[in-house]
Amino acid sequence: MSFTALYGGTFDPVHAGHLAVARAARAALGAAVRLVPAADPPHRAAPGAGADDRAVLLELAIAGEPGLSVDRRELHREGRSYTVDTLRGLRAELGPTAPLAWIVGADAFRGLPTWHDWTELFGLAHFVVAVRPGHGLEHLPPALEGACTGRWATDVAELAANPAGRLWRLDMPLHPASATELRRRLREGADTGDWLDPAVAAEIARRGLYRAP
Repeated sequence: MSFTALYGGTFDPVHAGHLAVARAARAALGAAVRLVPAADPPHRAAPGAGADDRAVLLELAIAGEPGLSVDRRELHREGRSYTVDTLRGLRAELGPTAPLAWIVGADAFRGLPTWHDWTELFGLAHFVVAVRPGHGLEHLPPALEGACTGRWATDVAELAANPAGRLWRLDMPLHPASATELRRRLREGADTGDWLDPAVAAEIARRGLYRAP
């Protein structure tokens, strides 16, 4: 049975580190990956660029890339961008038996107990947790540690054999790209190196995004 795999985030802006995670997940899961930009993320300050701008930059970043696409469903929904609402909608579309995976970075996963209706998430999807050196999964919050007990899969086949409820660690090489640092460099007109796809960098400049006020 094929996977439905989604990678959510603000992508503010999308950078090489995000693309590395999407590509690694695509290869590991043997599945197409949909990148889901959040319109109004509830767990952080307002993004530096609007939702439509960020979605356009995402589409430019993955143009011509097989197995990657942009899913704008959170931009079309009113109110806050709660992951649980996104997964409820997908589960209703896919039915109760289809494997569904949500890709998330380790730092975001560590904050899962602050998410809206977070305990319901395990019944809706698997979690694929992208882990970089120095950003591991040790010392999770006690509530999350307890919720994860018995869920960690040792093989991706365990995810394919179940609709939801498993956790799988996706080990990633260390990547220097940081959205916070990238926004600072863009604001100050500093060099962004190879962190941005050239088409994304050109569109950011064309739209005047992330400039100092």
